[in-house]
Amino acid sequence: MGSEAEIVRKPRFLCLHGFRTSGAILKKQIETKWPQSVLEKIDLVYPDAPFPAQGKSDVEGIFDPPYYEWFQFNKEFTSYTNFDECLAYIEDIMIKQGPFDGLLGFSQGAILSAGLPGLQEKGVALTKVPKIKFLIIIGGAKFKSESVVEKAYSSPIQCQSLHFLGETDFLKPYGLELLESCVDPVVIHHPKGHTIPRFDEKGLETMLSFLERIQKMLPEKQEKELYHKEDALEA
Repeated sequence: MGSEAEIVRKPRFLCLHGFRTSGAILKKQIETKWPQSVLEKIDLVYPDAPFPAQGKSDVEGIFDPPYYEWFQFNKEFTSYTNFDECLAYIEDIMIKQGPFDGLLGFSQGAILSAGLPGLQEKGVALTKVPKIKFLIIIGGAKFKSESVVEKAYSSPIQCQSLHFLGETDFLKPYGLELLESCVDPVVIHHPKGHTIPRFDEKGLETMLSFLERIQKMLPEKQEKELYHKEDALEA
């Protein structure tokens, strides 16, 4: 018991919630809809976005406030406000609460999550933290702002990525478009709309096999450093 060989490090994900919701709301949605067999294999951290909601939230009356947003945008989604501040805020969380292996995102958080590896690759975001290796994208799409697009998707997204596509999700066509920018994406289809879905048998199988695969890819060096850190704390 307690020998180093028995300790399995779980993939650690920073979870980025949807527009005008919160970390607590995303946590509640995931923890009530995803089974223990999934949750026990992954380490999830749920921060709030940096900006209080500047308008009505779609989840008002369903989930309690406060609500937050990652950045603001115009009607066409082509121009962003506070985007650089948002990137700096995420990097700060990753420094203070990391290291993280990957990003999980829903809606606005999914668009951000899928675009960040490319921005990191180009040296315009997350330059002070380890490279993002894994993505879990729920109800995602691509950025539309030209200045962000040319940096985020100029080369294919190499991360191991898992994408949830909802049959009646208004973002589904854009989620399919995002798949084209990813190398070997894994896809879980579900019959619902723009939401965190429950798993059917096939989806659960896909999710567990994805988690098993990425767990085996975790860097050994980082694991050892973590163990030594824990040993030092216990000493």
